[in-house]
Amino acid sequence: MNNNNIKDIVIVGGGTSGWMTAAMLVRLFKNQLNITLIESEDIGTIGVGEATIPPLQIFNSVLGIKEADFIKQTQASYKLGIQFENWGKQNDSYMHAFGDIGKDIGYTQFHHYWLKSNPQDTMSFWNYSLNYQAAKTNKFDIMNSVAGSPLAGITHAYHFDATLYAQMLRQYSENLSVKRIEGLITSAQLTAQGDIESVLLKDGQVIKGDLFIDCSGFAALLIEKQLNVGYENWQHWLPCDSAYAVPCERSEPLVPFTRSIAHNAGWQWRIPLQHRTGNGLVYSSKHISDDEAKTLLLKNLDGKPLAEPRKIKFKTGRREKQWHKNCVAIGLSSGFLEPLESTSLHLVQSAIIRLTKFFPHNGIQQTNIDEYNRQSQREFEQIRDFIILHYHVNQRTNSPNIPNTADLWQQCRDMPIPESLQQKIDLFSATGTVTRYQDELFTEAAWIQVLLGQGITPLDYNPLANGISQPDLNEFLSNVEQIIARAVDKMPSHDEFIKRL
Repeated sequence: MNNNNIKDIVIVGGGTSGWMTAAMLVRLFKNQLNITLIESEDIGTIGVGEATIPPLQIFNSVLGIKEADFIKQTQASYKLGIQFENWGKQNDSYMHAFGDIGKDIGYTQFHHYWLKSNPQDTMSFWNYSLNYQAAKTNKFDIMNSVAGSPLAGITHAYHFDATLYAQMLRQYSENLSVKRIEGLITSAQLTAQGDIESVLLKDGQVIKGDLFIDCSGFAALLIEKQLNVGYENWQHWLPCDSAYAVPCERSEPLVPFTRSIAHNAGWQWRIPLQHRTGNGLVYSSKHISDDEAKTLLLKNLDGKPLAEPRKIKFKTGRREKQWHKNCVAIGLSSGFLEPLESTSLHLVQSAIIRLTKFFPHNGIQQTNIDEYNRQSQREFEQIRDFIILHYHVNQRTNSPNIPNTADLWQQCRDMPIPESLQQKIDLFSATGTVTRYQDELFTEAAWIQVLLGQGITPLDYNPLANGISQPDLNEFLSNVEQIIARAVDKMPSHDEFIKRL
């Protein structure tokens, strides 16, 4: 065993990813580690990760952060799902609602019974989603299960101000002994074996460490600029390469869901917070100019803009090795997937948890590095496939007044896609079956909602659903609808629930 004890941890970069990393490491390892975080007030953060998915609840819980404190300090609102508008056909709308839909019977998933009922309207599937019915009526409540029934309750995530969250975690981390150094990194000193020995700051400080964590965003100051780890580009599948982000005045009512609105050359997000609305336009610069994209975004705000739109240039893909030598890349330095399904902060969270599971003790072991990288690659690829799905199964057509406006969408429909995704689409189209791999993030219900919402209706269903008679099935579906409707009717409004906190 190598007795080079891993003690001194250097995190390069602050923002949400840096302070999430610092907070979790100091929480779990306590006095075992000396943690130093280097950041500069002169370097801004991307800060578009204002919408999350449900696992962030677990992260905050492990840190001991109470939900009411989080909601208050980050100006957060609750999130029950993501509404996709114009992604199937123009004026179509559906939601990827969190949580269960309906109720499985035995080994048979609910959607097979719904398919057996021969629904005339695909959107009726969401009649059996508690999250969807609450979201569309701007209702919210904490509910583990629906009282007096076997149905699961509300599954929620958050919209929040990422800058305020980073500030909250900074205070948390510094209170638990994390040392923050203000400074700009100019270079790094490497050992003969190619590991990072220290980083040099602009003011002349030399910071040594045993393990370095690169949270420097797109700059990738260590993993790329010092260690030259390559990047796997996925823009042939996800052609958008730019975004503008801008906050605007809060709109009413405060809805408990994110909106994702497809446009001719990309898509727009709307994220409702207590004090403002976060907005952005993700687009392909080959299909629309920067000026046109900026104008389009400003024209489609719900309120007065509170700042000048900020341009973000990106390259979709992943770092070929997210852990190399004694450097781990977390956040945007490790790769980028556009925030269509609000996975940016989840990838930060999962990278941190993965690091704690493979954390080096008496020396860094290559077996740990290899498994960390294998799991990271698999997670990125699975999320990548889910995002490609939205683009690939679109049914958008050219605008009659603007020539070639649907080129992006036609390109995405026609492009070859990863075999792993094609298998999922083919299987669902033929039999209504969704397969998931071990530890895959998105649930069967998530895949089903996007596939159905964008126009793919299965040709068949599992014959196990024939084990219930049609009259009994009709009664079962009706009962589920009524239970959900009664539960939603008793919920307070989203605004009212937050005010109670």
